[in-house]
Amino acid sequence: MAKGYLALVLHAHLPYIRHPEHESFLEENWLFEAITDTYIPIIKACDNLIDDNVDFRLTISLSPTLICMLRDDVLVSRYHRHLDKLISLAESEVERTRGDERVNRLSRMYLDRFREAKYIFSDKYGNDLTRAFKKFQDLGKVEVITCCATHGFLPLMDTYKPAVRAQVKVAVDVYKETFGTIPKGMWLPECAYQPGHDVFLNEFGVRYFFVETHGILFGSPRPKYGVYSPYLCKSGAAVFGRDMESSKAVWSSKEGYPGDYSYREYYRDIGFDLDYDYIKPYINSCGTRINVGIKYHRITGEGDHKDVYDRQAALDRAADHAGNFMYNREKQVEHLAGIMDRAPIVVSPYDAELFGHWWFEGPEWLEYLLRKIHHDQDVVKTTTPGEYLRMYDRFPVMTPSMSTWGYKGYNEVWLDNCNDWIYKHLHKAAELMIGAARDYRNAEGLTKRVLNQMARELLLAQSSDWAFIMKTGTFVEYATKRTRDHVGRFLALHDQLRSGNIDRGMLEDAESKNNVFANIDYSVYAGAAVQ
Repeated sequence: MAKGYLALVLHAHLPYIRHPEHESFLEENWLFEAITDTYIPIIKACDNLIDDNVDFRLTISLSPTLICMLRDDVLVSRYHRHLDKLISLAESEVERTRGDERVNRLSRMYLDRFREAKYIFSDKYGNDLTRAFKKFQDLGKVEVITCCATHGFLPLMDTYKPAVRAQVKVAVDVYKETFGTIPKGMWLPECAYQPGHDVFLNEFGVRYFFVETHGILFGSPRPKYGVYSPYLCKSGAAVFGRDMESSKAVWSSKEGYPGDYSYREYYRDIGFDLDYDYIKPYINSCGTRINVGIKYHRITGEGDHKDVYDRQAALDRAADHAGNFMYNREKQVEHLAGIMDRAPIVVSPYDAELFGHWWFEGPEWLEYLLRKIHHDQDVVKTTTPGEYLRMYDRFPVMTPSMSTWGYKGYNEVWLDNCNDWIYKHLHKAAELMIGAARDYRNAEGLTKRVLNQMARELLLAQSSDWAFIMKTGTFVEYATKRTRDHVGRFLALHDQLRSGNIDRGMLEDAESKNNVFANIDYSVYAGAAVQ
């Protein structure tokens, strides 16, 4: 055995954005950018490691909304169109920059990168990236876990516990449809834990979840091992706490690795830097300038001046940072192993989109790190939470405290004077959904379709992303519209259900636009809440 273990956890999630009623839709680019910048590079890194017989472990949560989008025919077709535009733009850039050797070298790098993305997406994994993650899981290298159905913020849903239960049950169902088994773990949206919610995870076979550091440290009774061991809740589900030291080294743009001056500058993009008439054919059809993903500058410093990006220097720096991270985990584990009666586990969770999208070199850093841990030392090994739980027969019992990983550690981000108006509507919709599910048990035909669509609209309205966007002040109009539209459509369907006057046209339109969770069963809301 190693002296200790490292569990790297990547949380991959995007809100459900799909607008077939429009030729193109700006916010759909969030998915396309994440596929190109994050998911494909991470898949490539895992494939490289497997091809080279590097033994590694990684945990990745794929949210149900992300899984549905990755497997949606409309969005897959639009991603192909998006990628073809990027390839065409990169080809133009290779010609345009021939007079500048350094920039031209970068333009050719982007062209190769986009062409490779098309090969991996289309040819290697058949337009369904979930196949890649299933392959890695079947090989025992990656533990794929789930998240709540639409990333609902559970503590603020606690008034109606069947709604919390539905977020868990629908997620488990989507996972089983995709991967053929029950997920071992679940990422609670925003790491937001409310004492007692673990009973729903345990009910549906989910063995573990994560909380923020203070969720463990303020738990009851006082944690024997800090955050360096899992604990069992009274329900039987296990909880892991985040290690702040290792986490901060990666996610902090000021104190962590991503802010290094050698790395690529995210905020300088040719979508804004180049002449509008030149870039217009490659941006959204609405004509609004957007980031296109081709960036020629490095961070350089805190000022506005930005030098040209040096790819090799950046990769060398990523390798240095991987070595630094590994060294620090070795010393951390050596210290912990000396004061614990079991091998410690260091849990390091991050948003997956940090790797590649925000921190361009992040996937390479990850690959370098996993190679170094395998080849260069034997103090610490990578593991997954599921594997670690099999190492010991007994774990301490505790109840974590209410907590999130948001600003100040509690609910402030998602309950603020800019977004608090949404909750009275979400609560009322949850109340009506529960009542309708219980009043119309065993519904069939059109009635069942209405109830299932009501469940979809409620789940989509509950996405924590909308409240988060309202708080951050970006795309507020869109987040507000999505909340109002889903609640409004839910109420209209509910009125039609109760009156018996169902508008087939409206129902079919809703089913076409918001077709997430194709096999949803509204009766999940009729079940009694587990106490």
